[in-house]
Amino acid sequence: MFVHTVIFYLRPDLSDAQKQEFRNEGLESLRAIKSVQQLHVGAPAAIPPRPVVDLSFSFAITALFADVAGHNAYQVDPLHLAFLARFKGYWTRVQIYDAE
Repeated sequence: MFVHTVIFYLRPDLSDAQKQEFRNEGLESLRAIKSVQQLHVGAPAAIPPRPVVDLSFSFAITALFADVAGHNAYQVDPLHLAFLARFKGYWTRVQIYDAE
C-alpha cells in the first residue's frame, strides 16, 4: 500500500465560493482516477488546540494506492493534470507526505 497525503494552504483572499469550488470540483474530481483505491478529502477538524497539531491548513487529501506504480500513474493522469492546471493558483503552499 502507498499512502499519499497532500496538505493545501489556500490563498487568504479566496471567497467561500472559490473554496467550495476547489473542494467539490477540484479535490473531489481526483476520486475518478483509476489508480486511486480510496480518497479522503477534509478540512481542519474542530478539536481543542494542542501544540503538536497544525490546524493552519485549508484542505487535505489522503489517497491510497496499491503501490508506487499506482501513485506514479496518478501523477500523470489527465484528471490530476487538469486539477493542477485549473487550481494551482488557489494555494500559497502545498506539503506532501508519502509513505509505504
